[in-house]
Amino acid sequence: MIEVNEFQELTYQERIDSLRETKQRITQEKQQIIGSMDHDDWGLILPPPDRREIVQTMSASGMPITDALIAGFKVKPNHPSGGFFGPKAVGENFRALLEIHPVYIDPVSSLAGGYMANFMSYRKPHWNPDFDFGFLHVDQKRYQLGTGIGAAQHFCHDLSIGFELGWGGLLEKIRHYHDVQQAEEKDPEERTQKMDFYDGLESVVLGMQDWIRRTSEEARKSSLSEANPQRRENLEAIADINTRLVNEPPKTFREACQWMNWYQMAARMYNGNGALGRMDTLLQPYYQRDIDLGILDDEEAIFHIACFLVRNTDYIQLGGPDENGSDTTNHLSFLILEAAHRLRIPANVGVCVGDHTNPDLLRRGVEIMFEDKCGVPKFLGIDRTTEGFMKNGYEAELARTRAYSGCHWSAIPGREYTLNDCVKVNFGRVFEVALKEMMADTTIEPSIARLYELYAKHLQHAVDTIAKGLDYHLEHYHQVFPELFLDLLCYGPIEKGLDASHGGVEFYNLCVDGSALATVADSFAALEQRVEKEKRMSWQEIAQHLENNWKGPDGEKARLMMKGISRYGSGNSPADGWALKLSQLFTDLVKEKPTPKGYNMIPGLFSWANTIPMGKHLGATPNGRRAGEPISHGANPDPGYRKDGAPTAMAVAIASVQPAYGNTAPMQIELDPGITKDEGGVDHVADLIKTHFDLGGTQINLNIMDAAQVLEAHKDPSKYPDLVVRVTGFSAYFASLSPEFRQLVVNRILTEG
Repeated sequence: MIEVNEFQELTYQERIDSLRETKQRITQEKQQIIGSMDHDDWGLILPPPDRREIVQTMSASGMPITDALIAGFKVKPNHPSGGFFGPKAVGENFRALLEIHPVYIDPVSSLAGGYMANFMSYRKPHWNPDFDFGFLHVDQKRYQLGTGIGAAQHFCHDLSIGFELGWGGLLEKIRHYHDVQQAEEKDPEERTQKMDFYDGLESVVLGMQDWIRRTSEEARKSSLSEANPQRRENLEAIADINTRLVNEPPKTFREACQWMNWYQMAARMYNGNGALGRMDTLLQPYYQRDIDLGILDDEEAIFHIACFLVRNTDYIQLGGPDENGSDTTNHLSFLILEAAHRLRIPANVGVCVGDHTNPDLLRRGVEIMFEDKCGVPKFLGIDRTTEGFMKNGYEAELARTRAYSGCHWSAIPGREYTLNDCVKVNFGRVFEVALKEMMADTTIEPSIARLYELYAKHLQHAVDTIAKGLDYHLEHYHQVFPELFLDLLCYGPIEKGLDASHGGVEFYNLCVDGSALATVADSFAALEQRVEKEKRMSWQEIAQHLENNWKGPDGEKARLMMKGISRYGSGNSPADGWALKLSQLFTDLVKEKPTPKGYNMIPGLFSWANTIPMGKHLGATPNGRRAGEPISHGANPDPGYRKDGAPTAMAVAIASVQPAYGNTAPMQIELDPGITKDEGGVDHVADLIKTHFDLGGTQINLNIMDAAQVLEAHKDPSKYPDLVVRVTGFSAYFASLSPEFRQLVVNRILTEG
């Protein structure tokens, strides 16, 4: 615990330690009040102490915690359902929330601000009931599809627009194009829609300016009563900086970090947005200017970055090519990595690895993971994702501009709408439907060939249903909950008067992810080996075992027999062949045609944290999985796929099943820090990362942690409140996860570590 007396000055590292302690205290308070948080760690903080009792009372009565956080805020509906829809109503309600949002200033931090509300939680209902897509419900439910309809954000804005214009410049731009479109748009209905859009955008900016202004005033007021000279000077600087930033664009490195902090916090609060992009290249001009002027050094720069990271767990890319293919890794890339290292809190920093990227950045990333025994950073196979995106018809110069922006995905900042990580096809459910249809048809003899034929038919139907749903989303989402906050920093929406989800940006590439690959590959392989080749049981017997969830006479024996095959990931096994075949089928079906209205779809393999909910509604499967158990994770083999858990075998397997069109199929892998006992341990891990990408891999989510410590933390999370793990594409405090999600991490560590 950092104790500060009235006149003590803290070093930058001591201030970082204080920020971490405050973060952990706030996190523990959220764990007590909110409970488990099975998602990426948000920087959301609880309201001031005088409102805590209100929060606890309202939460205990059944009201969602985020509704209780801002006492007194009432939405203004514009629909009989009680909801608010469309840009004007959404913008006005968000402005109202910002205008009563409490001010938060940590006098130790160089950056002001903290967010206490999730605006999306006030949206009830989330979808305008006037837009009925009931014609898709049967098939959406039949295949357990993650449809993407009503999904928010999951594309990437371009912060450089905000850095150039500031809030005042954005407001001027909105008002200018409001007048342009009002004069030029001839269709009365279109003109009204565009005017509502500009009104919504203006409300958002005015709300932000009010929030920043009130924070500046509070910092000034607090500085007058602050006895500690260091804190007083810091509060005065916060007041001066934010007074300017109400209207002016940032000029210094600290101001750029503060502007970015405001935007990223508000974007997260608006619709959960966590995208950021290339932080090192965005901040580099400010860093170099201040270094040249002699008003900044590396220790201070690290501190400002740490102050940003403690408030925001957004997805950040370090290094990677510019549009001409030259590596953008710079000194600031290493400073951002160092800031995350010194903080030792959940962070979503991605290090680019490729043929021409700086190998020192990869090595330093691996060293930090061993030093901190954590899941930060992650690693991005930048060459393979760039080459894959080019297969969609884009030139290399454009493909290289895509930036890492989410759990497993990238997007062209400010120019591309993607819905990444929002659309899921549960292969397990498709398989279950196909198997039941085959067994119900008494006119044919069951066979692997027939099962695969039916599986392909139903997968085609599932993909077609997804495509129709994506068209429906793009047709109506701007009328429901437009992307106002991200529209501010995109190229086109303000100029055209159109939301990013409705023609405002230049490119539309819609992500479609497949899930449960190992579950289905191992199921096909088990049926092929045990039923069709070895004839250890009949099709009718296996169907009965699945129906009984492996219970009853010989049920467990049959389950272990089916599970005991050479599984996907074991190397050159039939299951490995099935995984490749299933991935290729999915890729072909997604890419064979666009949506009915002509939008491009891009396949990936990723389940995010949906392994548990997808599994809960799936019956027993022939790979020995019981009904209700989680499906396999992303493109990974199931835990226990090999007795030795060989990392190289996993690297080869996952590289082989890549859809390879620019969206990823990440490798999730856990390693024990004990491997550093052998000379060259860091080099071995760096080589594994590089080899996986050379083989075709696209992304690696890596944990390096002590298995014994994780097991102890699983039994009693309070013993390790600062243990950070990469759950999937996101990182989080282990203690913040539910027992179910902690078990997923434990299973991987025990069987793969």
